[in-house]
Amino acid sequence: MERQEYTCSLQQKGCGGCPLLSLPYEEQLRKKQKAMKKLMGNFGKVRPVIGMENPWHYRNKAISTFAEGPGRQLISGIYARGSHYVIPVKTCLLHHPALDGAVRAVRKAARLCKYKPYDEDRKTGLIRHVLVRHSLLTDEVLVVLITASPILPGAKAFVKKVRELCPNVTTIVQNINARSTSAVLGFSEKILYGKGYIVDELCGIRFRIAASSFYQINPVQTEILYRTAIEAAGLDGTRTVLDAYCGVGTIGLAAAPHAKHVLGVEKNGSAVRCAIQNAKDNGIQNARFLNEDATKAIQKMAARGEKVDVVFMDPPRAGSTPEFLDAVSRMSPEKLVYISCNPETQKRDLEILKKKGWGVRMIQPVDLFPHTEHIENIVVLGRKQ
Repeated sequence: MERQEYTCSLQQKGCGGCPLLSLPYEEQLRKKQKAMKKLMGNFGKVRPVIGMENPWHYRNKAISTFAEGPGRQLISGIYARGSHYVIPVKTCLLHHPALDGAVRAVRKAARLCKYKPYDEDRKTGLIRHVLVRHSLLTDEVLVVLITASPILPGAKAFVKKVRELCPNVTTIVQNINARSTSAVLGFSEKILYGKGYIVDELCGIRFRIAASSFYQINPVQTEILYRTAIEAAGLDGTRTVLDAYCGVGTIGLAAAPHAKHVLGVEKNGSAVRCAIQNAKDNGIQNARFLNEDATKAIQKMAARGEKVDVVFMDPPRAGSTPEFLDAVSRMSPEKLVYISCNPETQKRDLEILKKKGWGVRMIQPVDLFPHTEHIENIVVLGRKQ
Protein backbone atom coordinates (compact mmCIF):
# COMPACT_ATOMS: atom_id res chain seq x y z
CA MET A 1 0.00 0.00 0.00
CA GLU A 2 1.50 3.34 -1.01
CA ARG A 3 2.14 5.85 1.72
CA GLN A 4 0.38 9.20 1.78
CA GLU A 5 2.28 11.98 0.02
CA TYR A 6 1.75 14.15 3.11
CA THR A 7 3.87 13.51 6.17
CA CYS A 8 3.71 15.39 9.44
CA SER A 9 6.57 15.82 11.92
CA LEU A 10 4.03 16.22 14.76
CA GLN A 11 3.06 12.54 14.44
CA GLN A 12 6.58 11.41 15.37
CA LYS A 13 6.46 13.72 18.40
CA GLY A 14 3.32 12.10 19.81
CA CYS A 15 0.39 13.97 18.23
CA GLY A 16 -2.59 11.63 17.86
CA GLY A 17 -4.80 14.00 15.84
CA CYS A 18 -4.52 12.22 12.46
CA PRO A 19 -4.26 8.44 12.99
CA LEU A 20 -5.08 7.70 9.32
CA LEU A 21 -2.64 10.20 7.82
CA SER A 22 -0.34 7.50 6.41
CA LEU A 23 -3.18 6.02 4.31
CA PRO A 24 -4.05 7.53 0.89
CA TYR A 25 -7.42 9.27 1.21
CA GLU A 26 -9.22 6.78 -1.09
CA GLU A 27 -7.98 3.99 1.19
CA GLN A 28 -9.28 5.87 4.24
CA LEU A 29 -12.74 6.05 2.63
CA ARG A 30 -12.65 2.30 1.84
CA LYS A 31 -11.70 1.57 5.46
CA LYS A 32 -14.60 3.72 6.74
CA GLN A 33 -17.01 2.15 4.24
CA LYS A 34 -16.03 -1.33 5.42
CA ALA A 35 -16.49 -0.33 9.08
CA MET A 36 -19.93 1.19 8.38
CA LYS A 37 -21.08 -1.90 6.44
CA LYS A 38 -20.04 -4.11 9.36
CA LEU A 39 -21.85 -1.84 11.84
CA MET A 40 -24.99 -0.96 9.86
CA GLY A 41 -25.30 -3.70 7.23
CA ASN A 42 -28.08 -5.52 9.10
CA PHE A 43 -30.35 -2.49 8.75
CA GLY A 44 -29.99 -2.13 4.98
CA LYS A 45 -27.68 -1.10 2.15
CA VAL A 46 -24.97 1.34 3.22
CA ARG A 47 -24.43 3.96 0.53
CA PRO A 48 -20.83 4.87 -0.43
CA VAL A 49 -19.22 7.31 2.01
CA ILE A 50 -19.34 10.87 0.68
CA GLY A 51 -15.69 11.93 0.85
CA MET A 52 -14.13 15.35 0.65
CA GLU A 53 -12.83 16.74 -2.64
CA ASN A 54 -9.88 18.44 -0.92
CA PRO A 55 -9.41 16.74 2.47
CA TRP A 56 -6.88 19.22 3.87
CA HIS A 57 -7.04 22.40 5.97
CA TYR A 58 -10.76 21.87 6.60
CA ARG A 59 -10.95 22.69 10.32
CA ASN A 60 -12.49 26.08 11.18
CA LYS A 61 -11.59 25.81 14.88
CA ALA A 62 -8.34 25.14 16.76
CA ILE A 63 -7.16 25.20 20.38
CA SER A 64 -3.55 25.84 21.34
CA THR A 65 -2.31 25.29 24.91
CA PHE A 66 0.38 27.50 26.47
CA ALA A 67 3.44 26.12 28.23
CA GLU A 68 7.03 27.03 29.07
CA GLY A 69 9.55 25.89 26.49
CA PRO A 70 13.35 25.90 26.27
CA GLY A 71 14.95 28.99 27.86
CA ARG A 72 11.63 29.57 29.72
CA GLN A 73 10.17 30.97 26.50
CA LEU A 74 6.40 30.88 26.00
CA ILE A 75 5.32 28.17 23.55
CA SER A 76 1.90 26.82 22.53
CA GLY A 77 0.63 23.66 20.94
CA ILE A 78 -1.15 20.39 21.71
CA TYR A 79 -0.78 17.78 24.41
CA ALA A 80 1.14 14.66 23.37
CA ARG A 81 -1.02 11.52 23.45
CA GLY A 82 -1.82 10.45 27.02
CA SER A 83 0.23 13.20 28.68
CA HIS A 84 0.28 16.85 29.73
CA TYR A 85 3.45 17.52 27.75
CA VAL A 86 2.85 20.27 25.19
CA ILE A 87 4.17 19.71 21.66
CA PRO A 88 4.81 23.09 19.95
CA VAL A 89 2.65 23.49 16.81
CA LYS A 90 3.45 25.99 14.06
CA THR A 91 1.15 24.63 11.36
CA CYS A 92 -1.33 21.76 11.03
CA LEU A 93 -2.46 19.97 7.86
CA LEU A 94 -6.05 20.03 9.10
CA HIS A 95 -6.30 23.68 10.22
CA HIS A 96 -7.41 26.42 7.88
CA PRO A 97 -4.16 28.43 7.45
CA ALA A 98 -5.83 31.53 8.96
CA LEU A 99 -6.05 29.69 12.30
CA ASP A 100 -2.32 29.01 12.46
CA GLY A 101 -1.62 32.64 11.54
CA ALA A 102 -3.86 33.90 14.34
CA VAL A 103 -2.28 31.57 16.94
CA ARG A 104 1.21 32.77 15.89
CA ALA A 105 0.08 36.37 16.35
CA VAL A 106 -1.38 35.65 19.81
CA ARG A 107 1.76 33.79 20.90
CA LYS A 108 4.02 36.65 19.79
CA ALA A 109 1.81 39.31 21.40
CA ALA A 110 1.67 37.29 24.65
CA ARG A 111 5.47 37.04 24.71
CA LEU A 112 5.79 40.80 24.20
CA CYS A 113 3.31 41.39 27.03
CA LYS A 114 5.36 38.97 29.20
CA TYR A 115 2.34 36.77 29.96
CA LYS A 116 3.24 33.57 31.83
CA PRO A 117 1.66 30.20 31.02
CA TYR A 118 -0.62 28.78 33.69
CA ASP A 119 0.92 25.90 35.66
CA GLU A 120 -1.80 23.46 36.81
CA ASP A 121 0.32 21.90 39.57
CA ARG A 122 1.61 25.11 41.13
CA LYS A 123 -1.50 27.17 40.31
CA THR A 124 0.74 29.96 38.99
CA GLY A 125 0.78 31.90 35.73
CA LEU A 126 -1.99 33.51 33.70
CA ILE A 127 -2.71 32.24 30.18
CA ARG A 128 -4.02 28.70 29.66
CA HIS A 129 -5.13 28.31 26.05
CA VAL A 130 -6.08 30.22 22.93
CA LEU A 131 -9.12 29.13 20.92
CA VAL A 132 -9.45 30.43 17.35
CA ARG A 133 -12.39 30.17 14.95
CA HIS A 134 -12.50 31.06 11.24
CA SER A 135 -15.35 32.02 8.91
CA LEU A 136 -15.15 30.74 5.33
CA LEU A 137 -17.73 33.36 4.36
CA THR A 138 -15.81 36.45 5.51
CA ASP A 139 -12.27 35.09 6.20
CA GLU A 140 -12.54 36.66 9.67
CA VAL A 141 -11.02 35.07 12.79
CA LEU A 142 -12.35 35.09 16.35
CA VAL A 143 -9.64 34.84 19.04
CA VAL A 144 -10.50 33.64 22.55
CA LEU A 145 -7.71 33.97 25.13
CA ILE A 146 -8.41 31.70 28.11
CA THR A 147 -6.91 32.99 31.35
CA ALA A 148 -6.80 31.70 34.93
CA SER A 149 -7.53 35.17 36.33
CA PRO A 150 -9.99 37.91 35.26
CA ILE A 151 -7.16 40.48 35.30
CA LEU A 152 -5.29 40.77 31.97
CA PRO A 153 -2.47 43.34 32.38
CA GLY A 154 -1.82 45.41 29.26
CA ALA A 155 -4.95 44.12 27.52
CA LYS A 156 -5.05 47.07 25.11
CA ALA A 157 -1.41 46.56 24.07
CA PHE A 158 -2.07 42.83 23.59
CA VAL A 159 -5.10 43.49 21.36
CA LYS A 160 -3.23 46.10 19.32
CA LYS A 161 -0.30 43.75 18.70
CA VAL A 162 -2.50 40.80 17.69
CA ARG A 163 -4.39 43.02 15.24
CA GLU A 164 -1.13 44.37 13.79
CA LEU A 165 0.27 40.87 13.26
CA CYS A 166 -2.98 39.34 11.97
CA PRO A 167 -5.47 41.88 10.52
CA ASN A 168 -8.18 39.29 9.81
CA VAL A 169 -8.65 38.85 13.57
CA THR A 170 -11.80 40.95 13.89
CA THR A 171 -12.78 40.16 17.46
CA ILE A 172 -10.90 39.15 20.64
CA VAL A 173 -12.53 37.70 23.74
CA GLN A 174 -11.03 36.93 27.15
CA ASN A 175 -12.52 33.82 28.73
CA ILE A 176 -11.86 33.25 32.44
CA ASN A 177 -11.36 29.68 33.63
CA ALA A 178 -10.03 29.48 37.21
CA ARG A 179 -11.16 25.87 37.74
CA SER A 180 -8.92 22.81 38.03
CA THR A 181 -10.43 21.09 35.02
CA SER A 182 -9.62 19.66 31.63
CA ALA A 183 -12.44 21.80 30.16
CA VAL A 184 -10.93 24.55 28.03
CA LEU A 185 -13.54 27.28 28.50
CA GLY A 186 -14.72 28.86 31.75
CA PHE A 187 -18.16 30.32 32.39
CA SER A 188 -17.40 34.06 32.23
CA GLU A 189 -15.92 36.17 29.49
CA LYS A 190 -15.39 39.73 28.38
CA ILE A 191 -15.01 41.17 24.91
CA LEU A 192 -11.65 42.92 24.50
CA TYR A 193 -12.19 43.94 20.87
CA GLY A 194 -14.93 43.73 18.22
CA LYS A 195 -18.41 42.17 18.48
CA GLY A 196 -17.48 38.96 20.30
CA TYR A 197 -18.58 36.76 17.39
CA ILE A 198 -17.99 36.14 13.69
CA VAL A 199 -20.56 35.15 11.04
CA ASP A 200 -20.44 32.12 8.74
CA GLU A 201 -22.88 30.65 6.24
CA LEU A 202 -24.30 27.13 5.83
CA CYS A 203 -26.92 26.16 3.21
CA GLY A 204 -27.57 29.86 2.53
CA ILE A 205 -28.27 30.64 6.21
CA ARG A 206 -25.96 32.92 8.20
CA PHE A 207 -24.90 31.93 11.72
CA ARG A 208 -23.23 33.87 14.51
CA ILE A 209 -20.29 31.96 15.96
CA ALA A 210 -19.18 32.98 19.45
CA ALA A 211 -16.57 31.47 21.80
CA SER A 212 -18.75 28.61 23.08
CA SER A 213 -21.15 28.14 20.13
CA PHE A 214 -21.46 24.59 18.83
CA TYR A 215 -20.69 24.74 15.12
CA GLN A 216 -19.45 21.85 12.98
CA ILE A 217 -15.68 22.06 12.41
CA ASN A 218 -15.80 21.17 8.69
CA PRO A 219 -18.19 23.63 7.03
CA VAL A 220 -17.70 22.29 3.48
CA GLN A 221 -18.77 18.74 4.39
CA THR A 222 -21.39 19.95 6.90
CA GLU A 223 -23.21 21.69 4.04
CA ILE A 224 -23.23 18.38 2.13
CA LEU A 225 -24.39 16.55 5.29
CA TYR A 226 -27.31 18.92 5.90
CA ARG A 227 -28.37 19.18 2.27
CA THR A 228 -28.38 15.38 1.98
CA ALA A 229 -30.43 15.02 5.18
CA ILE A 230 -32.96 17.72 4.19
CA GLU A 231 -33.34 16.27 0.68
CA ALA A 232 -33.89 12.77 2.15
CA ALA A 233 -36.62 14.19 4.42
CA GLY A 234 -38.68 14.99 1.31
CA LEU A 235 -39.75 18.44 2.52
CA ASP A 236 -42.15 20.17 0.13
CA GLY A 237 -43.20 23.30 2.05
CA THR A 238 -46.23 21.61 3.68
CA ARG A 239 -44.49 19.55 6.39
CA THR A 240 -44.07 20.40 10.06
CA VAL A 241 -40.56 19.69 11.36
CA LEU A 242 -39.15 18.96 14.80
CA ASP A 243 -35.39 19.59 15.18
CA ALA A 244 -34.32 17.76 18.36
CA TYR A 245 -30.96 18.54 20.03
CA CYS A 246 -30.99 21.60 17.76
CA GLY A 247 -27.99 23.53 19.15
CA VAL A 248 -27.82 26.98 17.50
CA GLY A 249 -30.48 25.88 15.00
CA THR A 250 -28.25 24.88 12.08
CA ILE A 251 -30.34 21.99 10.73
CA GLY A 252 -33.75 23.46 11.60
CA LEU A 253 -33.00 26.86 10.05
CA ALA A 254 -31.53 25.23 6.93
CA ALA A 255 -34.74 23.16 6.65
CA ALA A 256 -37.10 26.11 7.36
CA PRO A 257 -37.33 27.41 3.74
CA HIS A 258 -38.60 23.94 2.72
CA ALA A 259 -40.99 23.42 5.67
CA LYS A 260 -44.33 24.77 6.86
CA HIS A 261 -43.10 25.17 10.43
CA VAL A 262 -39.98 24.20 12.43
CA LEU A 263 -39.71 23.66 16.19
CA GLY A 264 -36.18 23.34 17.61
CA VAL A 265 -35.57 21.84 21.06
CA GLU A 266 -32.28 22.28 22.98
CA LYS A 267 -31.36 22.22 26.68
CA ASN A 268 -28.38 24.62 26.38
CA GLY A 269 -29.80 28.09 27.06
CA SER A 270 -27.08 30.09 25.30
CA ALA A 271 -27.42 27.89 22.19
CA VAL A 272 -31.18 28.55 22.11
CA ARG A 273 -30.60 32.31 22.41
CA CYS A 274 -28.22 32.04 19.44
CA ALA A 275 -30.80 30.02 17.47
CA ILE A 276 -33.48 32.68 18.07
CA GLN A 277 -31.04 35.42 17.03
CA ASN A 278 -29.97 33.43 13.95
CA ALA A 279 -33.64 33.12 12.90
CA LYS A 280 -34.08 36.91 13.28
CA ASP A 281 -30.84 37.67 11.40
CA ASN A 282 -32.02 35.54 8.47
CA GLY A 283 -35.62 36.80 8.47
CA ILE A 284 -36.93 33.28 9.14
CA GLN A 285 -40.40 33.53 10.68
CA ASN A 286 -41.58 29.90 10.56
CA ALA A 287 -39.14 28.58 13.19
CA ARG A 288 -39.35 28.75 16.97
CA PHE A 289 -37.05 27.33 19.63
CA LEU A 290 -37.69 25.72 23.00
CA ASN A 291 -35.10 25.73 25.82
CA GLU A 292 -35.73 22.30 27.35
CA ASP A 293 -34.23 18.82 27.60
CA ALA A 294 -35.15 17.05 24.33
CA THR A 295 -36.46 13.89 26.02
CA LYS A 296 -38.70 15.79 28.48
CA ALA A 297 -40.02 18.12 25.78
CA ILE A 298 -40.91 15.28 23.41
CA GLN A 299 -42.59 13.30 26.21
CA LYS A 300 -44.83 16.30 27.01
CA MET A 301 -45.67 16.83 23.33
CA ALA A 302 -46.54 13.13 22.90
CA ALA A 303 -48.71 13.20 26.07
CA ARG A 304 -50.64 16.18 24.63
CA GLY A 305 -51.23 14.23 21.42
CA GLU A 306 -49.17 16.64 19.28
CA LYS A 307 -48.03 15.48 15.83
CA VAL A 308 -45.19 16.43 13.48
CA ASP A 309 -44.42 15.19 9.96
CA VAL A 310 -40.63 14.96 10.09
CA VAL A 311 -38.19 14.69 12.99
CA PHE A 312 -34.52 15.58 12.62
CA MET A 313 -32.39 14.37 15.51
CA ASP A 314 -28.67 15.04 15.95
CA PRO A 315 -27.87 13.94 19.51
CA PRO A 316 -24.48 14.18 21.25
CA ARG A 317 -21.97 11.28 21.06
CA ALA A 318 -23.81 9.40 23.82
CA GLY A 319 -26.81 9.08 21.48
CA SER A 320 -30.48 9.46 22.34
CA THR A 321 -32.53 7.89 25.19
CA PRO A 322 -35.10 5.07 25.12
CA GLU A 323 -37.64 7.56 26.58
CA PHE A 324 -37.05 10.01 23.71
CA LEU A 325 -37.34 7.26 21.09
CA ASP A 326 -40.56 6.01 22.70
CA ALA A 327 -42.09 9.51 22.78
CA VAL A 328 -41.08 10.24 19.17
CA SER A 329 -42.70 6.96 18.09
CA ARG A 330 -45.93 7.97 19.83
CA MET A 331 -45.95 11.23 17.83
CA SER A 332 -46.03 9.11 14.63
CA PRO A 333 -44.01 11.28 12.21
CA GLU A 334 -43.81 10.14 8.58
CA LYS A 335 -40.03 10.24 8.67
CA LEU A 336 -37.27 10.24 11.24
CA VAL A 337 -33.89 11.60 10.06
CA TYR A 338 -31.18 10.56 12.51
CA ILE A 339 -27.80 12.28 12.09
CA SER A 340 -25.01 10.90 14.27
CA CYS A 341 -21.36 11.65 15.01
CA ASN A 342 -21.12 8.26 16.76
CA PRO A 343 -22.55 5.41 14.66
CA GLU A 344 -21.98 2.97 17.58
CA THR A 345 -24.63 4.66 19.75
CA GLN A 346 -26.75 5.29 16.65
CA LYS A 347 -26.82 1.52 16.01
CA ARG A 348 -28.03 0.93 19.59
CA ASP A 349 -30.85 3.45 19.08
CA LEU A 350 -31.80 1.95 15.70
CA GLU A 351 -32.29 -1.44 17.40
CA ILE A 352 -34.78 0.21 19.77
CA LEU A 353 -36.61 1.95 16.90
CA LYS A 354 -36.76 -1.30 14.91
CA LYS A 355 -38.70 -2.93 17.77
CA LYS A 356 -41.12 0.02 17.72
CA GLY A 357 -42.04 -0.59 14.09
CA TRP A 358 -39.56 1.65 12.27
CA GLY A 359 -37.75 0.55 9.10
CA VAL A 360 -34.51 1.99 7.72
CA ARG A 361 -34.97 3.68 4.32
CA MET A 362 -31.47 5.11 3.80
CA ILE A 363 -27.98 4.88 5.33
CA GLN A 364 -25.59 7.58 4.12
CA PRO A 365 -22.16 8.09 5.77
CA VAL A 366 -20.41 11.45 5.23
CA ASP A 367 -16.72 11.97 5.97
CA LEU A 368 -16.52 15.17 8.02
CA PHE A 369 -13.18 14.25 9.59
CA PRO A 370 -10.61 13.14 6.98
CA HIS A 371 -7.44 11.48 8.38
CA THR A 372 -9.24 10.54 11.63
CA GLU A 373 -11.31 7.48 12.60
CA HIS A 374 -14.51 9.55 13.00
CA ILE A 375 -17.43 9.66 10.60
CA GLU A 376 -20.93 11.18 10.51
CA ASN A 377 -23.88 9.08 9.43
CA ILE A 378 -27.41 9.90 8.23
CA VAL A 379 -30.13 7.27 8.69
CA VAL A 380 -33.63 7.92 7.38
CA LEU A 381 -36.43 5.84 8.93
CA GLY A 382 -40.10 5.37 8.09
CA ARG A 383 -42.92 3.34 9.58
CA LYS A 384 -42.96 -0.30 8.43
CA GLN A 385 -45.94 -0.92 6.20
